[in-house]
Amino acid sequence: MMTDPLADLFTRIRNAGMARLDRIDVPFSKLKKTVATILKQEGYVSDLRVGDGGVRPTLTVFLKYGHDKAHVIDGIRRVSRPGQRVYVPAKRIPKVLGGLGVSVLSTSQGVMSDREARKKNLGGELLCEVW
Repeated sequence: MMTDPLADLFTRIRNAGMARLDRIDVPFSKLKKTVATILKQEGYVSDLRVGDGGVRPTLTVFLKYGHDKAHVIDGIRRVSRPGQRVYVPAKRIPKVLGGLGVSVLSTSQGVMSDREARKKNLGGELLCEVW
């Protein structure tokens, strides 16, 4: 039984990047799709698709690589975990690598990037950091 589906998604992305895979397939959930959409908007993933995998739908994430076949994502880290939730107010949302990376937050108005949360002056649960 998987207790942390987001950590599983991040681990699959990290491992696929090291193995230079073009895409990964993960079990679908709305939260995973929303986080993957934010990663696509921020330029860390090239595309994503939801497919009917028979009994359970799957989310296919297409990874993005640079000129020298280097993975665009240098690091991805789960901040808030099921055993230790991390909540931040709007004024204390951390900047990842001085603004070069992105944090993903779950707020009262949905899951969004740190830039969008700062713009709307919303705090929430700090899900992950990507750089």
